Amino acid sequence: MQLVVARIGRAHGIKGEVTVEVRTDEPELRLAPGAVLTTDPASTGPLTIETGRVHSGRLLLRFEGVKDRTAAEALRNTLLIAEVDPEELPEDPEEFYDHQLIDLDVVTEDGVEVGRIVEISHLPYHDLLIVERPDGSQVMIPFVAEIVPEIDLEEQRAVITPPPGLLDDAQAEVASSREADADASSSSTPEGGPAPEDGEAPEGGRAARGEDA
Repeated sequence: MQLVVARIGRAHGIKGEVTVEVRTDEPELRLAPGAVLTTDPASTGPLTIETGRVHSGRLLLRFEGVKDRTAAEALRNTLLIAEVDPEELPEDPEEFYDHQLIDLDVVTEDGVEVGRIVEISHLPYHDLLIVERPDGSQVMIPFVAEIVPEIDLEEQRAVITPPPGLLDDAQAEVASSREADADASSSSTPEGGPAPEDGEAPEGGRAARGEDA
């Protein structure tokens, strides 16, 4: 199994180092000195990592045979690809490789079929599972523990607890309407009562901060 683990950025300095955009949760394993990586385009590889270091929060790599800035700049935008055993699991039990999630059946805790995972979208704040439904439409499901409490690789399924509106637009419209009514009610001033100070929330209108447990 091949996994993209990094993309080469611009050259750094004059001795052949390059910046890399890391695309793996295990850079210390996949991008360690001595690692041999295939590339896309294939004509630029394979590349063997000679040294690696972190500079100003960015990972810098030097490859064997790449000795100057010109050679390093020629590698820009090259994808670095590692060979991974399909049965291998990440060290963190809460993490999964994309290929392990693709094609999993998605069901609710009540056993209702939702669809199957066709793509993983990696975003800065969390990942999204792109699920194709039986009718051909797609739904995006945040990959967080509150919504996806169970991944069962043996049964090839993901169990979800969708909040109102995630799977049903009608539910989302009803919830939105209720929230709007509640906001309007909480922001009104009772007859004869003082208006709230600027920046002060009216009694009963305090917001609760939602966080993933």
